Amino acid sequence: MNNPENSRRQFLVRGMVSLAALPFAGAMLSTAAQAQALKALPATNPQAVALKYVVDVKKAVGAKPGSNCANCALFLPATKGCSIFPGFAVAPAGWCSAWAKKA
Repeated sequence: MNNPENSRRQFLVRGMVSLAALPFAGAMLSTAAQAQALKALPATNPQAVALKYVVDVKKAVGAKPGSNCANCALFLPATKGCSIFPGFAVAPAGWCSAWAKKA
């Protein structure tokens, strides 16, 4: 009953199923990598300096009352990241001159 034709067919079917599953495995791995915590935005970052980023809005010059990273349209709450500073986390109580009110 161990027919070589049957074994070849099983091999091909298993190979096709494995190939079909590869994109899903890649998606799961990339999601896990994105979920890792971001490192804090350093105050010496050239873009942060240019946009007058501060960790505490109370120390900001020119900030509108009530404005901070937590209520900015560019803030990403899940990772505490910011669209302006990719790869870095910003302080929710922070502020920069790119602040935009959430809609």
